[in-house]
Amino acid sequence: MTDLNDIATFVQVVRYGSFAEASRRMGVPANTLSRRVQLLEAQLGIRLMQRSTRNLALTSAGEVFLERCGGAVDGLIDASQELQAVNQEPRGLVRVAAPADFFDFFSMDWLSEFLTTYPKVRLDFVLSDGRADLIADRIDVAFRGGVLEDSGFFARKVVDAGTDSLVASPAYIARRGVPTMLQDLVTHDCLGFSHPSGKASWRVTGPDGEESEVQVTGHFSGNTAQALRKAALAGLGIALLPSALTKRDMRAGLLLPVLPSYHRLGHGVSLVYPSRRYLPLAVSRFIELVVQKMGATDEPVDDVSGGAGA
Repeated sequence: MTDLNDIATFVQVVRYGSFAEASRRMGVPANTLSRRVQLLEAQLGIRLMQRSTRNLALTSAGEVFLERCGGAVDGLIDASQELQAVNQEPRGLVRVAAPADFFDFFSMDWLSEFLTTYPKVRLDFVLSDGRADLIADRIDVAFRGGVLEDSGFFARKVVDAGTDSLVASPAYIARRGVPTMLQDLVTHDCLGFSHPSGKASWRVTGPDGEESEVQVTGHFSGNTAQALRKAALAGLGIALLPSALTKRDMRAGLLLPVLPSYHRLGHGVSLVYPSRRYLPLAVSRFIELVVQKMGATDEPVDDVSGGAGA
């Protein structure tokens, strides 16, 4: 079987007019190029050119061969050069998987600044609280929360694990009163993530450092933290939410702490991508943006994937 590298060498030598010029342009010794052409002729069993160090002339067979394969080789070379150009300047499509409420905490202004800096980049966001398949969905990078499962992907933490706290609106507290013990939550409307049973189990750490679990129910549930936050603001019940998500509402008095001595440790957020080798420059620059804007650690997490979120 003929070697594609040898065929490409033959075409380029012909294009440049001599082994000496091809050597200079390609950065490969002339004797190496000559040997490749000889190997090609041996594989084909026919002479393709009459040659010296500085001059060459195609045989009739060489002219036919060049006509048949020259365009294909030129196309491969052009494609290779285009791909190399991608990593000389950020360009092309970057597909990002993220939770449905992603743009409630990630500023569009950051993306506007990014796209102004790199006008040849296109960003395509796939927003869903389901877990995206990075390979099947052709995702370049995904935001993942929760515990990451080992599956050979690479992850980089961008938000350190914080704490989840219990909150409710002043209107709810005025209407239903303030729980004084963890088990009091059983008699309150609690806002949990969607479950067919309508029940949720909250495991929290108390003032003594011990974990406790309480079964809660309520009249409203949802599948995003942002939906539960808005329900809490509307006075629909008590929510267990990331402190980072509720701190502005707490400062403004729109939400009040409930059982403040209890909390739950969160898992943070990581960026997950199929590989850290040969990343397109546009993807690398997007990752750098996220690290810069979200106050992330520069340290990789591990070769992992999975968990909650996109």
